[in-house]
Amino acid sequence: MKSPFILSLLLVFSISCSRQAATETTMADRASPQTAQATAPKSEGDMKSSEAAPEPKTALAELNKAAATNEAADRRIIRNADITIEVASTTEAQQRVTSIAEFHGGFVVTSEAKQRQDADPSKRTLDVKLVVRIPANQFGPALAEITRLASNLPEANVSGQDVTEDFIDLEARIKTQKALELQFLEIMKQAHTVEDALEVQSQIADVRADIERLEGRKRFLENRSSLSTITVNIRTPKIIEVNPTGIRHTVREAVAESLEMASGMLTFFIRFVILMVPIFVFVLLPAGLVIRYLVRRAKRIRLAQALATPSAS
Repeated sequence: MKSPFILSLLLVFSISCSRQAATETTMADRASPQTAQATAPKSEGDMKSSEAAPEPKTALAELNKAAATNEAADRRIIRNADITIEVASTTEAQQRVTSIAEFHGGFVVTSEAKQRQDADPSKRTLDVKLVVRIPANQFGPALAEITRLASNLPEANVSGQDVTEDFIDLEARIKTQKALELQFLEIMKQAHTVEDALEVQSQIADVRADIERLEGRKRFLENRSSLSTITVNIRTPKIIEVNPTGIRHTVREAVAESLEMASGMLTFFIRFVILMVPIFVFVLLPAGLVIRYLVRRAKRIRLAQALATPSAS
């Protein structure tokens, strides 16, 4: 809460400002009779002479045209464009877009490249995305030159946002806050206690923070309106495959599939044989030899037992 000291000083400053405005109004009223005399009705002779003279319609039209031109030049418009172009070579188009931006006084903000995935390596192409900033007065020519690079333009979006009203409002608010800051600085000079000085300093800090925030917003609008943004998506044309129809095509596909199946089976058999050879040599063959040895040994034991039984009897 503001102290009575600060409130009283603000009241004094408000009264002084009101008196200054009243003085300016009085001076304007004193000057009004002279203006009235200058705009008083003319005599009949003057009216006749004025009627005889032609009205300067051409000069008035030129003045109106100049005023309209100045008003259009003072407008703050944020222009953006997002286009997709198809070209034969994306890398060459990327270099040309960069050259166009630099020629018109702009620059490249970001550049991204991504390979398009495809099962066929020959169909893998590079898609490029560029974001360039162009001066507002060069937006149209630069966009037209970039568009002419395309063999096909699948997508194009152009937008504009008029921020003139916001810009004027920011300027007025900044002016008001700066005037308030000057008033607080004058109050600071008249502060007699530490408490009053600290409170005024706190108010000055709040006002300064508001001024910096408004000026930051103003600089943002100035940057966006003075430099337009063009986003360019560069890609190669997509190949459209047409599937033929007919009996010959069907027979050809069936033969191709049969050959592919036979080739697959032969490949599987060859791989199976190659895989089984080490297994046969190192696993099955030793196991077979061991089993054969055990079987023969068991037969000998049974034969020896059979021969021993009659001799004992």
